Amino acid sequence: NYMKFNVRNLTESDYKILVEWWDWWPGWVAPPQTFLPETGLMVTKDDKNIAACYYYLTNSQAAFIEWIISNPQYRDKDRKEALATLIMVAEQVLKNLGVVHVMTMSRHPSLLKIHKELGWTIDPKPSHEIIKNL
Repeated sequence: NYMKFNVRNLTESDYKILVEWWDWWPGWVAPPQTFLPETGLMVTKDDKNIAACYYYLTNSQAAFIEWIISNPQYRDKDRKEALATLIMVAEQVLKNLGVVHVMTMSRHPSLLKIHKELGWTIDPKPSHEIIKNL
């Protein structure tokens, strides 16, 4: 019953909130705003922001869902369900845009578990993000 959640498009003003979340979680560093696409989603319940993601569109029929982050202050029992809803809605948005393949990167065990439960294939060999600022 994911209808108890609302999912909305991210706005530019959400970035400040997401930076606070990234700063709170150990081992996370907020990406610079210039690294992020203009496309993203926020899952909410009762006007509480729960989790967010960005999605990158490409010039192919593939897209990336990235930077999934959750509100560290949100501790309700439906937290996992909210994250699953965010991912499912992102999948549907991308499908509606004609995307056929979707990819993400994660090392967080609970996010890996949610993706697996939603039918994603998890490569057993970890990869490394390789980034260069030009």
